Amino acid sequence: MAQEMHSVLLVEDDLPSAYLVRYLLESAGFEVTTAHDGTSGVEAALAHKPDFVLMDIMLPGMSGLDATRRLRVEYGPDLPVIALTAYAMKGDRETAIDAGCTGFITKPIDPSTFVDEVRACL
Repeated sequence: MAQEMHSVLLVEDDLPSAYLVRYLLESAGFEVTTAHDGTSGVEAALAHKPDFVLMDIMLPGMSGLDATRRLRVEYGPDLPVIALTAYAMKGDRETAIDAGCTGFITKPIDPSTFVDEVRACL
């Protein structure tokens, strides 16, 4: 079985959503670093080298998709990036995967299943 990943970077501009996701992940034993826009998300990923990233798609400034593309340049395919988005229309999952995301979770999240969804994406 693969080693459990414990260090996560959460890139989320909506503070209540960031608080909830952080709480759920920390309660499950993850160490969470947060960033609130795409640019600071890329900077935090380079500085902290997390095991994986949860990336909101609609962020101020640099979008989550553009931030993911930047992370792919820096890390190649080795850093799992999970899209965390309210965009769940036909084609949105494929757009995220094409940008380099390795997983896709829609908001609003279900607190009772969220951590399991994250683990399934890894």
